[in-house]
Amino acid sequence: MTSYQPSRDPDAGPGYDVVVLAGGAARRLGGADKPGVRVGGRALLDRVLAACADASTTVVVADPRPTARPVTWAREDPPGGGPLAALDAGLRHTTARYVLVLSADLPFLRESTTRQLLTVLRTGGADGVLLTDADGRDQPLVAAYRAPSLRTELAALTKEHGALTGLPLRRLTAALDLTRVPDPVASFDCDTWDDIATARARIREHGHVLDEWISAVKDELGIDLDVDTGVLLDLARDAAHGVARPAAPLTTFLVGYAAAQAGGGPEAVAEASRKAAALALRWADEADKAGEETAGAPGGTSDTRPDAG
Repeated sequence: MTSYQPSRDPDAGPGYDVVVLAGGAARRLGGADKPGVRVGGRALLDRVLAACADASTTVVVADPRPTARPVTWAREDPPGGGPLAALDAGLRHTTARYVLVLSADLPFLRESTTRQLLTVLRTGGADGVLLTDADGRDQPLVAAYRAPSLRTELAALTKEHGALTGLPLRRLTAALDLTRVPDPVASFDCDTWDDIATARARIREHGHVLDEWISAVKDELGIDLDVDTGVLLDLARDAAHGVARPAAPLTTFLVGYAAAQAGGGPEAVAEASRKAAALALRWADEADKAGEETAGAPGGTSDTRPDAG
């Protein structure tokens, strides 16, 4: 295991490419279209693509299919030639110095994880950085690599064996200097229907369901916007408590509409939310004062409306 040190690599930079391997046979799923299996209402492949949306180039090695965002399609020759042949086919469409290599069956992969992999790679001296699972096993298809290192070793393996078809992935990783990052959640992959059931159950747990739902809605609507959901939830609570329960969804809708008119973006949402929240608190404060005035009137039932006669 490599302990990484700050890099002096003059070519280090923010850009990176992604190669997603999505053309496996899924034998343990009975030959089902694994990348298209839905978890939390989204195809597994789309969930992986969402975790690397800022990549310069995204290559998916598989037969083309509808996806939530545009990608470049590639295929190993012959199809079904295994992960090394697929990786080689995908790399041919990339140009960045750093490349994420991902499988298409990672339901809990997040952008924060892909950023961590790239940061550790850029600031260290290893050829690659990969996750390890709950049992400590390497997961080379949840990893970031230096592309030149991959190309060098793939070329060496091709020269040695004549072709990459059928070669196991460990033939490549054994030749690389790798840093390991433990992450039993992000490294969880779906090989069986039991795995799919586990993933579907987990995202509906109380601590995950809201974030999962928001992510799914943004993907479905084509919205690329990160906002403080806590602010919106507080606003909805204040509107429901201080005005009326139906005011919560209507107010958050109006906040979104106002933010869009103001040009969109997290700042516009935050400003519209601030104004609406302040209004809801003023509304609730007036209601409380009105109740106190009514309770303090003779008999406790006086009508304190300005137009009461």
